Amino acid sequence: MKIDKTYEGSFHIVGGDFSRAGEASTELKTIMLSVGIEDEVVRRVAIATFEAEMNIIIYTPAGILRYSISPGEIRIIAEDMGPGIEDIELAMQKGYSTAPDWVREMGWGAGMGLPNMKKNAG
Repeated sequence: MKIDKTYEGSFHIVGGDFSRAGEASTELKTIMLSVGIEDEVVRRVAIATFEAEMNIIIYTPAGILRYSISPGEIRIIAEDMGPGIEDIELAMQKGYSTAPDWVREMGWGAGMGLPNMKKNAG
């Protein structure tokens, strides 16, 4: 990273609002590119952030994605009003999903969210 100061912000996510799905991760991607973050890092952060954003939209009434971009570190914190993950070890398995049928019918909830976050985050 070639940045010399810290950039911070947050995005409010409304649960169930699929019409805005991906807005936060896309805006963060734009911010990262504008401050000179390398393309590969931007790609990985955008994937992890998108997955967190979708989990908030699918499973919770609302949440916040906070970001901090500083020299040497990009930190994303997802906070939500959901019930939590009952069995994290099971939820980390590729393809495991608790998404309701109506979410799957829209093409979401394939059970790759948490594995993709782990794969693309440090």
